[in-house]
Order: sequence, then structure tokens, then C-alpha cells
Amino acid sequence: MLPGPWSPRLVEAIVRLSTCLPFEQVPDHFAFFRDVPVSRDTARRLTELAGTHLLALEDAELAALLATLPAPPLGPAVQQLSADGAMVPLVGGAWTEAKLLAIGTVTTVPDATGMPAPQTTALSYLARVADAARFSQIATLETHRRGTTTAGLVAAVMDGAVWLQGLIDLQCPDAVRILDFPHAAQHLSAAAAAMWGEGTTCTRAWTERWVRRLRDGEVAAVLEAVALLPVEQATDPRAAATRRQETVSYLAARWEQLDYRRFRALGLPIGSGCVESGHKVATQARLKGPGMHWALPNVNPMLALRCALLNGRWAERWPQIVRAWRQAGVDRARARRTARPAPPAPPPAAAPPVSTPRPAGPPTAAARPSPPGHAKTIIKGRPTAAHPWKRPLRLPRSGAPLPAKR
Repeated sequence: MLPGPWSPRLVEAIVRLSTCLPFEQVPDHFAFFRDVPVSRDTARRLTELAGTHLLALEDAELAALLATLPAPPLGPAVQQLSADGAMVPLVGGAWTEAKLLAIGTVTTVPDATGMPAPQTTALSYLARVADAARFSQIATLETHRRGTTTAGLVAAVMDGAVWLQGLIDLQCPDAVRILDFPHAAQHLSAAAAAMWGEGTTCTRAWTERWVRRLRDGEVAAVLEAVALLPVEQATDPRAAATRRQETVSYLAARWEQLDYRRFRALGLPIGSGCVESGHKVATQARLKGPGMHWALPNVNPMLALRCALLNGRWAERWPQIVRAWRQAGVDRARARRTARPAPPAPPPAAAPPVSTPRPAGPPTAAARPSPPGHAKTIIKGRPTAAHPWKRPLRLPRSGAPLPAKR
């Protein structure tokens, strides 16, 4: 049994429902399936405890992994690795970024025109609220499990955030680095919108033309087209010039990540949609519901449970959580016994007091001699020897008449 009145099977059902549904909805669903009442607060408390134990298990696994460096399993022929961040609302109106790593196996399937196109399947996720350096280290848990270092070819499809390149450097420095194509296209669209306005015919036509040429690998022509935008004709020339320079600088700094023609020829994906969809199912579906606000210490436990469920590892993880939960109860009981103060030692036995003889007092009433002819017949409710009942019975001599009855 776990600490408390619930069996491990019922606790598992409560925690699994709470991993999928808002805590407010858990009591009704749990009562329907189990016919056992449970409160919202109980569901929340049990889920937070389970997630905390899972986090501790994963931290211990990471420490052991980094200390022993075991050989990873064999990875697939082609693997995609993508990461991104999404904001989570906190109590008090603040926000925090939850980083997500998505790893999948790349296969080739026919597209709508019958041409072969890459498709990423068998996705798994790892999510944490952590700084970039710590998250890059935690990602070792999933990259080792998925055999990233032994995969034939790894396509690291990311947006342009600098911290993502540090993640690739740590986990797979030989990966083919690809700037997410929709992200690059968005920068071209923003430059055109600053020039001609959002949603105008000129903006759409210019964007479609140069996005298509960027996809075909004409990087130099695209950058030249952006640099030659006539920003002096824009409604706001200064804002248009600033956006034009930002776009040129951004794309030029990632020149090698824009060779989409070569990437497509290798059968590699050029979009990071797998991590975008991962945010929807792993983070937003549970942590960004209407009216939800999370205490920061409770975000990572829920993310750990969500990833265990989405990765198909719940059956593997739950027995480990139960063992850690039981051990924590044993450790708490042992700590309470250790911290309990020892009973105070009995005081030393004192020497018996020296008794002094008391002066003889006056005799008590029972000991006082009774005056002659006035012997007491009752003392303390009992007849004395002077009582008539105690006197010997004297029978008349033989032949003498018995006294007459009165």
C-alpha cells in the first residue's frame, strides 16, 4: 500500500486521469469508472506527488547516465531532432517557458503529386522548465534512449534561436542543421509587409515568389531581393528599412541552414512541425486550458507525467513511481523516529530520610480504658466482648423450670 487510504491501482487511475484532464473534471470521470468518490484537491495532491517522484527518478537516471556513459542503442537510418519553447501561465499573472524536445524517425512516403516526401514518425518528447544549458543536458535522457548518436543521419530542424545551436552542439554536433522553412518564410513575409502593408496584393505576390525560390535553394538571389526592397517608398520608410536589415542579417547568419534544395535531395524534412504539434499535445493541451495558472514547482512534474504518457512508457514508469513513493514513506518514518527526543532520565534515588521518634500523644478514644460498668458494646459497627450477644449462654439446672416468656 501507498501512504494513505488509496490502493496503488486507484492512485494510478487518479493520476492518469489528472495527467489527461483538468483536476476539476477528474472526480466525475473517476466516480463513473471506479464508483469511488475523490475530491479535486486529492487528485491534484496525488498527481503532484507522483510527478515529483518521477522527476527525481529521471534526475537520478541522468546522473547515472552522465557518470557511466553507457553505449546507446542503435538509432534509425534517418532521424529528426527538433526543439522549441512555449509559454505556460503561472499563478499571479506571470509566465514561464517550457522547452520541448521532439525526436522522430524519418521515412519516405509519396506526397499529393506522387513524389517521395519525408515523413517523421515514432515521435517521442521531453519537456522541462529549465535554462538552456540545463535543458540541453537533460535532453540526453531522450537522445540516448532514441540512439541519436548512432543514427545514420540526423536532421536538426530548428528555428533561429541561438540556444538551439548549443543543444545540437552538445547532443549531435555532426547533425545536418536546417532552419525551419516556415520560420524563414515568415521573415520574408515580415519584410514585405513592412514595405507594402500586411495582407496586400504586392506583399502576397512578392512573398510567394521569393519563398518559392528560397525553397529551390536560390539563397543568394533571395537575400539580394530583400536587400533591394525600395523601402523609401514605404508608408513608414524607417520601419521598413529596419525590418529589411533585420531580415538580411538574420538569413545571412544562417546561410548554411538555408540550402533547402540539398536537404530535400537527401530526403530530409525542412519543417519543424513535429515540435509544434508536440507543444500542442504535451504542453498546451494540459497546461494552457481556460483559467489555468500553475505554481512553478508543479509545472515540471506535470510535464514529466505528460511525456511518459505520450511516449508510451506509462506501464514502465508507474511501478518505478510506486517504489519511490513507498520508499519515501519509509524514509519519512525513519526520520521521525530519529528526530524524536529521547525520554528524560529518571532522577537519582534520594537517601531515605532519617526518622525521628515522635513523642507519645494522648491515647485514642479506642485505646482509652472505659470507666467501670460502662464498657462499650459496639466499636466501629461491630459488637465487642461486652455485648450481650457475646455473653455465654447459661442453661438452668436439671429439673428447674425454664423462665416464662414475656
